Amino acid sequence: MEKITAVDVMEAVETLPPLEDPAFWVSVGVIFFLLCLSGFFSGSETSLTAVSEARMLHMEKDGNKKAGLVRKLTDQKDRLIGALLLGNNLVNILATSMATGVLMSIFGDSGIVYATMGMTLLVLIFAEVLPKTYALLHADKMALAISPIINVVVIVFSPVSQLVVWIVRRTLMLFGVRVDHVNVGGNVEELRGAIEMHRGSAQGVHEQRAMLRSILDLADVEVEEIMVHRKNVEVLDINMPIAELVNEVLHSRFTRIPLYNENRDDIIGVLHAKELFRALQKTQNDVSKIDIREVVGEPWFIPETSNLYDQLQSFRERREHFALVVDEYGAFKGVVTLEDILEEIVGEIDDEHDIAVKGVRKGPDGLYLIKGDVTIRDLNREFEWNLPDEDYSTIAGLIIFEAKQLPNVNQRFNFYEFDFEIIRRQRNQITMIAVRPPADIEEVDDEIDLGQP
Repeated sequence: MEKITAVDVMEAVETLPPLEDPAFWVSVGVIFFLLCLSGFFSGSETSLTAVSEARMLHMEKDGNKKAGLVRKLTDQKDRLIGALLLGNNLVNILATSMATGVLMSIFGDSGIVYATMGMTLLVLIFAEVLPKTYALLHADKMALAISPIINVVVIVFSPVSQLVVWIVRRTLMLFGVRVDHVNVGGNVEELRGAIEMHRGSAQGVHEQRAMLRSILDLADVEVEEIMVHRKNVEVLDINMPIAELVNEVLHSRFTRIPLYNENRDDIIGVLHAKELFRALQKTQNDVSKIDIREVVGEPWFIPETSNLYDQLQSFRERREHFALVVDEYGAFKGVVTLEDILEEIVGEIDDEHDIAVKGVRKGPDGLYLIKGDVTIRDLNREFEWNLPDEDYSTIAGLIIFEAKQLPNVNQRFNFYEFDFEIIRRQRNQITMIAVRPPADIEEVDDEIDLGQP
């Protein structure tokens, strides 16, 4: 190895440009400026691709002109990305070329190696990672700030970027890729994904997610799944003595009561308590003068297969709050109200209870005691479970469908990683079930003493 002498060091130092040489400092300043431009283009690209379009739309509607400019830029992403990449590559190549020239003037051919290593580190840290990290953390704020400048850049570079986009599209077409036909997924799927990504305080986010999911699910849920079954519907015989009928209506907790003619399946009208009060007022409370058939309103029958979204629109168009549900043979199945559909969106309106779903209460050791007629949809909504409900609507229906039998009391099952135990059964109806969610299932299959619920 050749020994380096003091003379060699002095000669190398003499080849360095003098610090007072203006050309040297101009070159360093230009390189620094180009690195800043590179960082600006990199951060702009990240912020404008990561910006929340929903927030920009909301801000634009509130009169924020910069938000409108951001949306205009992001609407043509290929043009935007083309201009930003063109500007970024232009300044990176120019900065590297200048750095190579400066270092070659100092170190000769070795300057190429030094320039490559030095510029790679500088570009990676200060022109790529640093600005892009900041842009990801402050995408909306940065996008609003840089949108006017980027709009000018896009306009200036538009001819070249359009040419680049044209070349890219034609090249991809040679390989059978059609840019215009790229499947980006449905809007509903995007909304569902955004709902699941919603974060915040546990209770608030849970309720908001449940409500938003329910709105999107309205078109997939049939009336049959939320209706009040006929066995639980309060109905009255129109032929009963008028005084007795009026007394039943006045003491009922419902304002609308279906009336039948001898046969409970033969619903001929719906009596509204307000109409009965008006009739009583006209007859000066003389019940014997009331003709109940003149007070009763026409019944509105709907098929059990109607989905909740269509039914909600029908309620609004007809200005109705109450409908009678029938099956394909015209048999009376139950009733559904506007309030039932609204509760599918906002949830049950209860008092201060730990468990919001009616028919559910928390048992010992993480168990839930659930009535058999509680719908799976309500359970999934309240506890964010993921039990299927395509072939049945209630928790009892799930057990019967999966077990392929009518279970006996104390019989236990495990479906979809949930533990189920039949607690109570009346004839052929499962009335009470103990359910343990997956997170609470114990490895040891101990006997569970629930006592009397």
